[in-house]
Amino acid sequence: MEPGEFRGTRGRYHHESTPWWPEPVRPPAGAPNIVLVVLDDVGFAQLGCFGSDIETPTINALAAGGLRYTNFHTTALCSPTRAALLTGRNHHANGMGRVSELATGFPGYDGRIPRANAMLPAVLVPAGYAAWAVGKWHLTPEDETHLGASRARWPLGSGFERFYGFFEGETHQLAPSLVHDNHRVNPPASYDSGYHLTDDLVDHSIEFVRDLRAVDPDKPFFLYLATGACHSPHQPPPHHLARYRGKFDEGWDVWRERTFARQLAAGLLPPTTELSRRPDWVPAWADLDDDDKRVYARYMEAFAGFLTHTDEQLGRLVDSLRQSGDLDNTLLTVLSDNGASSEGGPTGSLNDVRIWNGARTTREEQLARIDEIGGPWCHNNYPWGWTVAGNTPFRRWKREVHEGGVADPLVVHWPAGIAGRDELRHQYVHAVDIAPTFLDVAGTPMPEVVDGVAQRPVDGASIAATFADESAPAARTTQYYEMFGCRALYDDGWKAVTYHPIQSDSPGLDAAEWELYDVRVDPSECHDLAASEPERLAAMVRKWWTEAERNEVLPIDNRPFSAFVFERPTSLPQRSSYTYYPGALAIPEPAAVNVRNRSHRIAAHVLVGEEPPQGVLIALGNRLGGWTFFVQSGRLHYAHNYVGLTETRISADLDLTPGWHTLGFAFTKTGEHHGIGALLVDGAEIGRGDLPHFTPVRFSLHGAGLSCGRDVGLPVSNAYDDEFPFTATLKRVVVEVDGPEIVDAEEEAAGAIAQQ
Repeated sequence: MEPGEFRGTRGRYHHESTPWWPEPVRPPAGAPNIVLVVLDDVGFAQLGCFGSDIETPTINALAAGGLRYTNFHTTALCSPTRAALLTGRNHHANGMGRVSELATGFPGYDGRIPRANAMLPAVLVPAGYAAWAVGKWHLTPEDETHLGASRARWPLGSGFERFYGFFEGETHQLAPSLVHDNHRVNPPASYDSGYHLTDDLVDHSIEFVRDLRAVDPDKPFFLYLATGACHSPHQPPPHHLARYRGKFDEGWDVWRERTFARQLAAGLLPPTTELSRRPDWVPAWADLDDDDKRVYARYMEAFAGFLTHTDEQLGRLVDSLRQSGDLDNTLLTVLSDNGASSEGGPTGSLNDVRIWNGARTTREEQLARIDEIGGPWCHNNYPWGWTVAGNTPFRRWKREVHEGGVADPLVVHWPAGIAGRDELRHQYVHAVDIAPTFLDVAGTPMPEVVDGVAQRPVDGASIAATFADESAPAARTTQYYEMFGCRALYDDGWKAVTYHPIQSDSPGLDAAEWELYDVRVDPSECHDLAASEPERLAAMVRKWWTEAERNEVLPIDNRPFSAFVFERPTSLPQRSSYTYYPGALAIPEPAAVNVRNRSHRIAAHVLVGEEPPQGVLIALGNRLGGWTFFVQSGRLHYAHNYVGLTETRISADLDLTPGWHTLGFAFTKTGEHHGIGALLVDGAEIGRGDLPHFTPVRFSLHGAGLSCGRDVGLPVSNAYDDEFPFTATLKRVVVEVDGPEIVDAEEEAAGAIAQQ
């Protein structure tokens, strides 16, 4: 107990003393469980209960038993919205003006949520709640996500008591990069055994609830469940992909029109709403040829199957809460973190890592691999015609602050606390309002001090009054937006907004043209009133600058990556030699040895027995891209997988003999991103080959790292089918690199733009 807390009496001896124990902390009677489900990159129109024909029966049922908020808004990007949801503070005030990987040396963009902005669990746990985070985190600076980093900004360092999920903005759904509490773990099963990340996340969510209920039937809990769905890669189980075959053959234009009609009929939009015009840079579906239509429809089938599978898994969680008796008094909220994503580009993507490396997917490859879309060998994302459709009826998309980027679905279900069933709420709500709402219903206001740190005032306000009263006034009437130079201000039914392209020199940030909309009657921003309401617009722009000053938005910066990423110091020491041991967990690529565009040498120290050895010595990446050094049938090999396009293999024709050996690979750089590779045994060269396309920027995406003694996850090379563990004795592998790390800034920037 804390000093001074003891309320008994103490004498010299126990028989003249009175013991005392503090009462366990409990929330107010009737405080509900709280479940916050955050979907990823799901647009306003993509849930069934918001007009879609994609099957989401679980979420539809929650909406039918509760409320749909039709005027809910986010920040336009994932990390910023998640920070706002969990703290109740604006995203720049959280240091999350962008995603955590794109941190800069300014307070609003440093990727480090201040302790003055305590997260929900840091308040709820001391008040008597249990608190768990499951799924996507994306709130820790990238250079603090490895096992040598501080855990202060990991989930358990932020107030959660248990965590199972992934740190990055995305991960492979069949071979993910996972963290359990404060350590990294490998997936519990392989992709070819039927493993899927969403199933795994819901399994752990159910497990956490059951573990609590086994010992305490009454303690309320806060579960933060953030799925990987529906961020790319869109990877549903095969039967969910098959169920949508042919469902999108009529294309995005017809889909938009039908969805918009359903939205109007359901009362989700004011009757004065118009369907925004399809942008000029998105082709009409009717103008596409038959092959493009087949491929683009297949991309959308993968997305739809992914969303329906996620809904099915949420149904398992709801059923479990019902069985445990918790569902009735659980405030269950389902929302998305931003609008639908355009990261697939105009034609869709088979492998998003290519964008990082300046490589492209051809139309011919898409047609040849159409049946692989949605499967383990793709990191697929749909073309942006489907993005526009997913944000129906709004303009633009994720990463921008027109309504397509910031207007999102919100469903609230709480049988014991909300009498209304299948009702709509049209009050303006923002992500910062969710945390204060949860604290309100839990009877636990934000303290002035948390863990000894004075707290910044909460920017949001509770919307609990709207639970019972559809005519209750909006909790707040003003909210600013900013993302990559795009800016907006909502003010009592009006919205001023300006779009600025990423990393564009013309017009300059100081010459952006502002638009003005009366979003009470024109939520799809079809009628710009800037010319007819100049005074109102000028006042709103001035107000935006005031909010920007208050919330650490300045300096405005629309650069995506290259202009500042190399200014950011790394927390890892620079060195020329790295030693790895077999059996260790896969190391995330940013924390592993960087062999790109530099000469390097690999030395594996092994003991070979009488049987011919085989297996992986060291590998980085996966089938989407990477390199692997391995032995097969007693012979040494090296393979470089260039972003899933080509695999270059160097092989020896000499059998390894029994005894101790040093197995080596040496890469000699002969130009930018190419060189000569040589295989060695005990220093003697036994094989040589040209490596004309050495990966310049990123070998693979999240879910693939460096592993020693086996190839964890999806195998890098098509020479073997599984983890291919080394069968002889491997003592250690040493990798030595020459010169400074060299990265192509322009290609890095292009990849960052596409991925975020």
